[in-house]
Amino acid sequence: MNELQAILTAFESSQKSGDISFLATVVKTQGSTYRRPGAKMLMTGTGQIVGTISAGCLENDVFEYTRQRMADGKPIVVTYDNTASEDILWGFGLGCNGVVQVLIERLENESTPNAIAFIKECLNNKHLGIIATVFASEGAVDLKLGSRLLLYPNSKIITDIEDANLTQSLIADAQAALVNQKSSVNNYQLPFGSAEVFIEVIQPPTPLVIFGAGYDAVPVAQFAEALGWQVTVVDCRANEATRARFPMTCEVILSRREILEKQVFIDTGTVTVVMTHNYLDDLEIMKTLLPSPARYIGVLGPKHRTEKLLQDLEGQGIVCTTEQLERLHSPVGIDIGAETPAEIAIAIIAEIQAVLKNHNGGFLRNRNQPIHQYDESNFNKLLVKVG
Repeated sequence: MNELQAILTAFESSQKSGDISFLATVVKTQGSTYRRPGAKMLMTGTGQIVGTISAGCLENDVFEYTRQRMADGKPIVVTYDNTASEDILWGFGLGCNGVVQVLIERLENESTPNAIAFIKECLNNKHLGIIATVFASEGAVDLKLGSRLLLYPNSKIITDIEDANLTQSLIADAQAALVNQKSSVNNYQLPFGSAEVFIEVIQPPTPLVIFGAGYDAVPVAQFAEALGWQVTVVDCRANEATRARFPMTCEVILSRREILEKQVFIDTGTVTVVMTHNYLDDLEIMKTLLPSPARYIGVLGPKHRTEKLLQDLEGQGIVCTTEQLERLHSPVGIDIGAETPAEIAIAIIAEIQAVLKNHNGGFLRNRNQPIHQYDESNFNKLLVKVG
């Protein structure tokens, strides 16, 4: 279960028990910070905290705001400037040389638009979604802190933002975010003031299909499950005993190589790993995967084995395109000297994560640029004139 899923579970539990709950969201950062915009933390009236917005330095202070500053239930934004020398006096001592802005809201189950319910729907129905949240404004503008716009993939919109000009601009930017799948912080210049809005992309769980149900596939499924991925295990031996071997949250498909294409669904967001240890099974699986839109195809085994697979496929009239070969990763995994099944699983999951984030992997100490360099372009003061 990933952090967002854990927050949803905790919120549902607090609702059933009648406990009040608050949501803290990092809406803007500058410089070096541990968490990026979109990081969330749930807090309840009984003191339960789920999720993190820092390395553990800000959580208690943010929780105190829910007790001392939010009696009226209205949202607030708290700014932590870790670039100032006073940081040591405040007692945080983060040393990250960055600025973090955190929006804190009391969660109401009946509120409209309901961000928590929207996130839950995106995760359960496995679709993207966009949340645009106003977290700052200046001048004579009629905007409520925490007002937002929700955009569904089918273009359905729910909003409580009353400024028509801002709403139209947000719809355009939210639709763009739905396409490029990148969150951003935008500063909108209105006729009589300005507003800062965090446009957040809600991503559904990553679907991972593991072809092969041996004992070395178990840690791959476990690590993927820990990240909140949606895991499907395909056993080409159709062994009923396989189901008990994998985590309860995994879907297990008992199949035969001849009917794989009819039983396994793969779309553009799917990542796959082939680890059956059976050459003929792998050959049939590759016939399905290579023409598919799968984002990542990892094949366990030495490079010469995969080269033979491709040669045999070519002998059957199946010639791989350059685009298909770019999605093929063999030998699968990052080179970390892995030997045991658990170590190999870490290498596999790490490579998939790097591909999903468009990174090449490697030692961070050898990187001369910021770790989150992409944020410099996406999370900035983008000025958009409205009206």
